[in-house]
Amino acid sequence: MKTNITSDFLQTPEGIEANRILRSCVHCGFCNATCPTYQLLGDELDGPRGRIYLIKQALEGKDPGPETQLHLDRCLTCRNCESTCPSGVNYSQLLNIGRSVINKKVPRSLYQQFLHLSLRKLFLSRLLFPLLLNSGRLIKPALPASLKKSIPDKQKQLRFHKRYHDRKILLVSGCVQPDLKPNIDIAAKIVFDKLDIECIEPDSAGCCGSLSHHLNAEDEALRIIKTNIDHWYPLIESQNIEAICMTASGCGVAIKEYQQLLAYDKDYADRAKAISQLYKDPAEIINTGNYGDRKQAVSQIMKDRSPSKNNKVIAFHPPCTLQHGMQIKNIIEPILSNAGYTLQPYKDSHLCCGSAGTYSITHKKISQQLLSNKLNNINQTEHEIIVTANIGCQLHLQSGTPKQVKHWLELLV
Repeated sequence: MKTNITSDFLQTPEGIEANRILRSCVHCGFCNATCPTYQLLGDELDGPRGRIYLIKQALEGKDPGPETQLHLDRCLTCRNCESTCPSGVNYSQLLNIGRSVINKKVPRSLYQQFLHLSLRKLFLSRLLFPLLLNSGRLIKPALPASLKKSIPDKQKQLRFHKRYHDRKILLVSGCVQPDLKPNIDIAAKIVFDKLDIECIEPDSAGCCGSLSHHLNAEDEALRIIKTNIDHWYPLIESQNIEAICMTASGCGVAIKEYQQLLAYDKDYADRAKAISQLYKDPAEIINTGNYGDRKQAVSQIMKDRSPSKNNKVIAFHPPCTLQHGMQIKNIIEPILSNAGYTLQPYKDSHLCCGSAGTYSITHKKISQQLLSNKLNNINQTEHEIIVTANIGCQLHLQSGTPKQVKHWLELLV
């Protein structure tokens, strides 16, 4: 693609990167074939190719307006287009650059500003979020059905007795998952313990930074990321940590992008790169354990389980952040199969469920359409439970079905 980016912006690191990405696009349109919003809305500007053109125009000096901002906001950042693109266009990085430029030129409505600020303050607060969640659980019986399904019941926590091992990973809990679904991380600790891996948990664990980043609070996101690096890096060095791990793939892909977001920060670039390279999804750790191969590792994990507990038929939803963001495909499914579960394939498993972080709140109509499509496809199969690898997908899917939706690690304990 030929470009004519303004000279001032082209002299910045972001401008150089944007120019490189734009020039790698060949207009083929393959991306639109797997774009969820383009499939729903049928508008070229609500597909990756159209959004690329909008960003290109803004970087070349054309003043963007609210419509341009809306088309970029509607992007789920599912990155399905990156899996499809034959030219390897780094769309998500270009989108980050484009959103940043356009958000500085196009003021948001007071409603949007209030909504984005409220979501950030609520989900990032270690006091306010648990308080509201517990209050919601208390009055849940009196709430309308539409609100009831958005408030998960309190889990009876799994028991875990920590043991010490030579192999150590840094297990980061994140911001809202410990209150919503604490058993996910407990299941991870149990699984890793059976593989003779000790989980070190940082005292200061909180948001990975993706929430603020997706809600256009770039400075806040960078502050959170730098704080995480400041807290994690000493642990990595002192504890001989072999990997950083989170059980939410949405957080995982965010950590993998630390090196990109801080690439030009002289104080943090090297440490950000080291942390991104150290990150591994739980499935990757299981697949590269000390037990020779995946089958032996799973056998070690499941050795105390009754076979009758493992013979359920499941539908596995691979989160976009896993299969498109981190490009980790067909790695969890074999683990579950080796553990004795039967997986049911279904149509369009590569498409987004509509959760996408806070997207289900900020763009509820599109999100609900995608959820309906996803569950309709899953319901074409005979399955007992739905399984996924990201807390956002889990809660979103559960809001639309009476079937139980679980994190895949919970099936291994």
